[in-house]
Amino acid sequence: MAKNLLIVESPAKAKTIEGYLGKDFLVKSSYGHIRDLVKTDDAIDTANKFQQRYEVPSDKKAVVSELKKLAKQAETVWLASDEDREGEAISWHLFETLGLKEDKTKRIVFHEITKPAILRAIEAPRQIDYNLVNAQQARRVLDRLVGFELSPVLWRKVKPSLSAGRVQSVAVRLIVEREREINKFEATASFKITAIFATGKGKELFKAELPQRFDKKQEAHDFLEACLGASFEISSLEKKPSKRNPAAPFTTSTLQQEASRKLGFSVARTMQVAQRLYEAGHITYMRTDSVNLSDTAIEAARAEIVNAYGDKYHKQRQYRTKSAGAQEAHEAIRPTYFSHHSVDVDSSEKRLYELIWKRAIASQMSEAEFEKTTAKIHISTRAEEFVANGEIMQFDGFLKVYMESTDDEHEGILDNEGDNALLPPLAKGQVLQLNDLTATERFSRPPARFTEASLVKKLEELGIGRPSTYAPTISTIQNRGYVVKEEREGRERHYDVLKVQNGAVIEEKKTEMTGAERNKMFPTDIGMLVNDFLLQHFKGIVDYHFTAKVEKEFDEIAHGAKEWTDMLQDFYGPFHEEVQDTLENADRANSERELGVDPVSGKPISVRVGKFGPLVQIGAQDDEEKPRFASLRKGQMIETITLEDALELFKLPKKVGLFEDKEMSVAIGRFGPYIRHNSAFYSLPKGLDPLDVSEEQAITIIEEKRQKDRDKVIRVFEENEEAQIENGRWGPFIRLGKQNIKIPKGTEVEKITYADVLKWAETAPKPKKAAGAKTTATKATKAKTTKAKTTKKK
Repeated sequence: MAKNLLIVESPAKAKTIEGYLGKDFLVKSSYGHIRDLVKTDDAIDTANKFQQRYEVPSDKKAVVSELKKLAKQAETVWLASDEDREGEAISWHLFETLGLKEDKTKRIVFHEITKPAILRAIEAPRQIDYNLVNAQQARRVLDRLVGFELSPVLWRKVKPSLSAGRVQSVAVRLIVEREREINKFEATASFKITAIFATGKGKELFKAELPQRFDKKQEAHDFLEACLGASFEISSLEKKPSKRNPAAPFTTSTLQQEASRKLGFSVARTMQVAQRLYEAGHITYMRTDSVNLSDTAIEAARAEIVNAYGDKYHKQRQYRTKSAGAQEAHEAIRPTYFSHHSVDVDSSEKRLYELIWKRAIASQMSEAEFEKTTAKIHISTRAEEFVANGEIMQFDGFLKVYMESTDDEHEGILDNEGDNALLPPLAKGQVLQLNDLTATERFSRPPARFTEASLVKKLEELGIGRPSTYAPTISTIQNRGYVVKEEREGRERHYDVLKVQNGAVIEEKKTEMTGAERNKMFPTDIGMLVNDFLLQHFKGIVDYHFTAKVEKEFDEIAHGAKEWTDMLQDFYGPFHEEVQDTLENADRANSERELGVDPVSGKPISVRVGKFGPLVQIGAQDDEEKPRFASLRKGQMIETITLEDALELFKLPKKVGLFEDKEMSVAIGRFGPYIRHNSAFYSLPKGLDPLDVSEEQAITIIEEKRQKDRDKVIRVFEENEEAQIENGRWGPFIRLGKQNIKIPKGTEVEKITYADVLKWAETAPKPKKAAGAKTTATKATKAKTTKAKTTKKK
């Protein structure tokens, strides 16, 4: 039996570390947290200094049992969970649950999984840092109290099955407020003037712009007309050197942002891929808000830069973290070995690793050097001057390996075109020939909707959340249905273009697509309703400054400057009173909005959140005739839908013809538009408007789906046509009515009999009934509400 038991969080990390240590060490994984707060209301004793009741989940009992046995046999137990607060809490949970003794337990931390780092950590063990544990406990307890006490309020006052969280609610508020800014925004038009000039020497052409814009078309027209007979010459020419510095190495936040821009990764995917790279020993720890590099890393980067690119490409830099609430003194995210330009892993890991390598190596490289040229062009008939900008790279420096992306997807498309173009040789006083002159109508843009990455950036700017919380926060608000990340189609917009052609000013009408969105965060109607309710009754929970203040208090606890139970008491007392007051006195949240009157029936038309989502209603509940309902379509919202839009929804379901003597109709359901035929449903392809579907198109969609289904079926059993072998996503499986049955490994599909199907069906898991889950949820809701009432009476 090994003398030393070393416990880490993940099997991948255990496997990597085991290769670095000798036979005296046994390395085991705890598979993350081994215990959590009990799921019931009595998890936290608010009257007794917030003492917690923990339990080991059933799926962790075997792990805990094995670790207890191994810990008893070992001379020393080494707790080697991650180096942040979450990791410290995991070590504490292990210490408590395994019944470890102080004199035979050692805590070690490392920010990279390399042999030297592991051996250094073992040479310098420490005790569990209870300040870090308390900071993590404070966060966990506070978030549990907020979630458990707010959720019953939302069930009773807004809609059943809702929940709320402290940081998540603030994130939803940011998205809701941005959406409302966009809805209120009114675009203003102006005319941008661009000219193409010829130098008269050969075919050298270059572009110049008028810095001012004209608000009215007539003003732009007058300017173009004035230029018809004008002469143009260079009035000033300025050349000056400029430098561009590399960005700092990655923090968690900047990695999430750049991986989103450059690789198209979601925040959650970035963290999953980075975790695998870290556990395999390729990069340093990926949850950090530090931009600092160790002296060892700086020297390793220097050696690699000089070796790969030469001395002139190296410039040593030591970055400092500006974030006010930066946690422990971690390093930035960097490759463990700068000499490894790439790693032999899967595609996602390889791409993210190379991004991390480039960013870290670039941070220690020379500035890029440019010569910027600005030419001003005098117009003989007007006071304005055209400006042409050019840029020549003199030395690429860090740009040899890496250039940071920007959040502004429009940058360089409309307003900055040609800024970095190469200008031909020019001289002051040089006369130019006008080759082309255009005035293009351009519109002001609303604030940009958040992407996952730009939302992380905003949360970080506000001091809300920490490196470990960004990804789960963004996943949670989407899973709860408060926010959706999706694409939205743009709409056509007409704009005017004025041109000088054949000695006259001519006008053209053009069309462009505007407002198209890709992977942007949109609030749902229920998300907006919950946000408004929380703002009205629990302003502190969704207040940006208050949430940032709480984060600072966690930091103070981590540094031993604040007692964690005092901090919780200061928060919980007023919050609990707010909860009770809201339960007793607040009105139900109401999202209903009157849109107008139905021109056919004369009944009122309204829009609201219904049991299954947002809907439009014609008529009232107390009318003799039952009201008519229609679900809102993707992209439509309660706050912005118009009467005309609502009336369009009632054109569905729409009959589109007959097929096989059965009627076909088009409608919109929970999962989008579909065709119904002979009690079967066929989804409409993306981009096809349900109101435009013809009989021929509907028949084609039905036949294509049937053919696809036929191709999927490998074999139908003669004994029972509901028993068939199908090709699934992960290979062949058996479908028996509504039951899906896994085919045992190694079975030859051709030799499966109906008797085999019946035998496997007996032991296969039966399909879960939705009703059971609903009943459980209802019981939980009733139990919570009863508990809240009892607490108030006491």
